[in-house]
Amino acid sequence: MAVGKEIVTWFEGRWHRGNAPIINAADHAAWLGSAVFDGARQFDGVRPDLDLHAARIIRSAQVMGMIPPVDAATVQGLMQEGCAMFPADAALYLRPMMWARDSTAGIIDLVPESTGFAICIETLPMPEPGDFSLTVSPYSRPRPDMALTEAKAASLYANNGRIMAEARARGFSNALSRDPEGNVAETASTNVFMVRDGVVLTPVPNGTFLNGITRQRVIALLRADGVEVQETTLTIKDFHDASEIFVTGNIAKVMPVARFEDKQLGAGPVGGRARALYWDYAHTR
Repeated sequence: MAVGKEIVTWFEGRWHRGNAPIINAADHAAWLGSAVFDGARQFDGVRPDLDLHAARIIRSAQVMGMIPPVDAATVQGLMQEGCAMFPADAALYLRPMMWARDSTAGIIDLVPESTGFAICIETLPMPEPGDFSLTVSPYSRPRPDMALTEAKAASLYANNGRIMAEARARGFSNALSRDPEGNVAETASTNVFMVRDGVVLTPVPNGTFLNGITRQRVIALLRADGVEVQETTLTIKDFHDASEIFVTGNIAKVMPVARFEDKQLGAGPVGGRARALYWDYAHTR
């Protein structure tokens, strides 16, 4: 099922209206999970860091062992072309995807040159700050020696999905997940930040989660604004002691956490500043 009501799909050299079929039943990705994707956003007529998202889908495909059939500049140009099919002020989710079609004689491994490519662009409103809540997941993130954590791989999202589903079943929006050492990694779908004594702290990238494009942008913006940001090892207790928590990701960009477990937080000044800085960057870059 698609996430948006209006969709265009680029596949095999042209744009299609709607949720077009792109993967065949015997494709390697259909039964062995060799798909990667990326996500970018259009909102208020802007598309921040579109070039970085286009570059990342290429890296993800290469990490998976595929040979991308297009380069990053082509991906970026096609996403811009697809956005022009919607109103200029439409809130859109832009998702380039690559996957392997063929298996080798050994069946399990993929044929690098058989990479498929598509772009799906869907309407998706930008979430507004409100009652976003976090709990702690019983499920952990894998180490790099356990999974292809360097790629934005579809196969990783089965674990993310159960993290999200378990949290929502208990009445929360999302959940902190831990790395195999028991330290906080990220949520099911975002990177996470906390504030203590005016200092912003966020888990240091250790290979168990993606160092998100929006995460990197927000860190740079805060530091340029004079805010101290530390990338460090953080525990669940650290988050219980936080005065603010906010998350970053492609869907909402910067979102304050209103409640962590049974602790009410609300939108704080540092998270609010991070969101304002990002919006200013997106509109003036």
